[in-house]
Amino acid sequence: MAHDGQDMTHMTTSAILPDLLTLTRAALPAVEAVFERARESVRGIVTADGRVSGALIEANQTAAHGLSWLATYNQSLQQMQRWAEALDADGKFGEMEQLLHQIAFGEYLHQVAGGIPMNQGEVVRLQDMGLGWDALSGFQCTEVQTLMAQANTQAARTQLVGLMGDQAGSTMFGASGLDEELEMIRDQFRRYAQEKVEPNAHDWHLKDELIPIEIIEELAEMGVFGLTIPEEFGGFGLSKASMCVVSEELSRGYIGVGSLGTRSEIAAELIIAGGTDEQKANWLPKLASAEILPTAVFTEPNTGSDLGSLRTRAVKNADGDYEITGNKTWITHAARTHVMTLLARTNPDTTDHRGLSMFLAEKTPGTDENPFPTPGMTGGEIEVLGYRGMKEYELGFDGFHVKGENLLGGEEGKGFKQLMETFESARIQTAARAIGVAQSALDIAMQYAQDRKQFGKSLINFPRVSGKLAMMAVEIMIARQLTYFSAWEKDHGQRCDLEAGMAKLLGARVAWAAADNGLQIHGGNGFALEYKISRVLCDARILNIFEGAAEIQAQVIARRLLS
Repeated sequence: MAHDGQDMTHMTTSAILPDLLTLTRAALPAVEAVFERARESVRGIVTADGRVSGALIEANQTAAHGLSWLATYNQSLQQMQRWAEALDADGKFGEMEQLLHQIAFGEYLHQVAGGIPMNQGEVVRLQDMGLGWDALSGFQCTEVQTLMAQANTQAARTQLVGLMGDQAGSTMFGASGLDEELEMIRDQFRRYAQEKVEPNAHDWHLKDELIPIEIIEELAEMGVFGLTIPEEFGGFGLSKASMCVVSEELSRGYIGVGSLGTRSEIAAELIIAGGTDEQKANWLPKLASAEILPTAVFTEPNTGSDLGSLRTRAVKNADGDYEITGNKTWITHAARTHVMTLLARTNPDTTDHRGLSMFLAEKTPGTDENPFPTPGMTGGEIEVLGYRGMKEYELGFDGFHVKGENLLGGEEGKGFKQLMETFESARIQTAARAIGVAQSALDIAMQYAQDRKQFGKSLINFPRVSGKLAMMAVEIMIARQLTYFSAWEKDHGQRCDLEAGMAKLLGARVAWAAADNGLQIHGGNGFALEYKISRVLCDARILNIFEGAAEIQAQVIARRLLS
């Protein structure tokens, strides 16, 4: 419905460009050409003795990571074009979708030419990748120039926000492009989040409470923990795209709830990819039903992202079982879970990933009074800014017992490879969570901008405010389409580590920008703990760090692009 004081958002003349899809289609080869020029330039910078050098990539991180961001923009615009053309073919490319598409191209073309923000303080420019202005020769065509000059204007942003105001209460702004079954799943979990999660999330955050076990039980009944587990093992056997939609909508309610399924997703992926037949038959049905809750125990205090150098030891005893000794940190939901996917070094003569093994380490769920009752295991909570609903812990192991039959795959030295096989799904899922958090920030900021009056009118009537809201909606849709494409590739058996990494890289930046701008729209009230946007800002910040910090993610993408 229309809101008071929004008359200015209804334009008598549409800001939508004529022949929009023709213009944007013609722009894609120009962006692709810049990317290919940059890839060849950066490859020259990081090549020694005829081979790409890891040391040189590290020494030239600005160039290498800039290439990753440029590749991400190239792929993002390709997926926006695919989305727009599919909607157009179905007769669903409406006014809002056209504006989202148009502004996306107008903004990202300018950023490719003038500088891509890797974060708020680092902008990578073509010169950082060894290129001059001649690399933009393809940008001189009429189509690109028209988009850069006329696509992302204040009039276009104002018109978009006017449409968003008229459609307040919609599931989201703009059609997702997904099929009807996936949209039915979205609606189911959106309703659940609105009824059971959103009304309580801020209270859970402020009190730093665990998400109530009743929520976990209800999510289990809805199939969240067995969503992608094959039906033969008690799951639903649904697609990674469905996992994206569920994660997105639950995270829109509260990232802690949206992340509950991540633990089971990682554990199930490990077991499906690397487990024995007996391990699959034993563990997967229990994970699918949430009879057992898992936690991932990988990171150590002194290794961080460098998992290959971790030191926790697993020593095999005379009975064929293992004794675990060492320390782990940043372990999410550690206290009340039943099993840990635990990475430890079984070969003491190694110092890299080749000596690591993965264990399905059973433990007794704890209570508030005694969070870690299992012998050989201790732990302490890490107090955190946000992402509080499952809590973070440091863990210590001293002779912790793991049954020999719980060595994943029944073979030592395979742990790091097994973990690597889960990275695609984990990063797609994290990108989906980021989209949900960003959408939450937009929901909250939009409502506040409509309701809050200053100088005699709603905040939404001020162009700098409506512009922020418009760009939130645009970038959320860009990240959404990149994420859905990654999931589509995964569902169709295609390697997608590159695209999944890009989706996570962009999604995390978009979530932080949305939360930050949402708080700015609130002004001083946004800094008050009682306002939800303060929580969303804290929750959004972690997305650039976990599942591979943005810098690590860009490094991984660069190595793939240059290999």
